[in-house]
Amino acid sequence: MAKRMTWQEIQEAYPDRWVGLTEVEWEEPDSPNIVSAVVKYADKSGNELLAMQYNDKNLYSTYTTPDNVPFMFSNWAVQGK
Repeated sequence: MAKRMTWQEIQEAYPDRWVGLTEVEWEEPDSPNIVSAVVKYADKSGNELLAMQYNDKNLYSTYTTPDNVPFMFSNWAVQGK
């Protein structure tokens, strides 16, 4: 089983990378701020992860260093919140 990591730990372990997260703990309901999560995927592209989200509503994809990604798409359309 993968271990839960804080958002800070995820950013340090997977810099400048797309990650697919599960078991996401949000700062508060409907907040975009991640407190902690389990990294399920760290070897997929943003497009691959977005496509996977349509079939797995427990998966959330994000870029670990948002300021460094040239084009950032939004996950809001596929989130079942």
